[in-house]
Amino acid sequence: MFPGRFPMMDVNPRYVVERDNALQRIQHDLWPLDEIDPKKEKFPCCLVWTPLPVVSWLAPFVGHVGICREDGTVVDFSGSNMITVGNLSYGAVARYYQLDRRQCCFPPNLAGHTCKQGYQHAEFGTAVSWDDALHSSTLSFEHRNFNPFTCNDHSFVADCLNRLSYGGSMNWNMVNVGVLVLSKGQWVNGSSILRSFMPFIVMVCFGHLMVGWQFLIGILSFFLLVAGWYILATYCFNNLIEY
Repeated sequence: MFPGRFPMMDVNPRYVVERDNALQRIQHDLWPLDEIDPKKEKFPCCLVWTPLPVVSWLAPFVGHVGICREDGTVVDFSGSNMITVGNLSYGAVARYYQLDRRQCCFPPNLAGHTCKQGYQHAEFGTAVSWDDALHSSTLSFEHRNFNPFTCNDHSFVADCLNRLSYGGSMNWNMVNVGVLVLSKGQWVNGSSILRSFMPFIVMVCFGHLMVGWQFLIGILSFFLLVAGWYILATYCFNNLIEY
């Protein structure tokens, strides 16, 4: 044995594989999130929703959407060149849905994509963490003009989810973001349900009492018009919508 040198040791290949797997798990480990706390408006990694004044009175499925950081802070696109941080712009959170960070793609490089559309994801813009994706979308939407039909709060959330390639998808848009919140979201409490539906119920009862069935037909027409426009604008004129 030469002085100053250690003897060669046989390394078990199984040990090498287990060590590499352990290092990979540590590298991609996610810090635990705090508990959801509606009283403090803290919803870690959640999509959050609140009804809109007047509009939600006629169409209660329509509302304002935001997305939350890992510490639970709400972030939303509330107007032209305006990002609101800390609370939703149009009222307290009424509904929320917590997303799973394990369904996100955080690639360290092009070869490290866990989603199936690596090049598309890289071209659109990737993120190294949940908060990094929100920060990148914030920088982008700070220079955009708000349009309720083509570039709005739903567009901002869709942009964040596309940067995360959440669920392995790069096709997030206004429609499926809204459907996700409304279909899987949980109500904060009973008062949130009343706040969301009571104005609509009052409007329907008052309108039917004063006008009759014509008012109900008008409400239904408004409902179909709004839903149809968003579906048409999203899926038929997608090239005109800026995300």
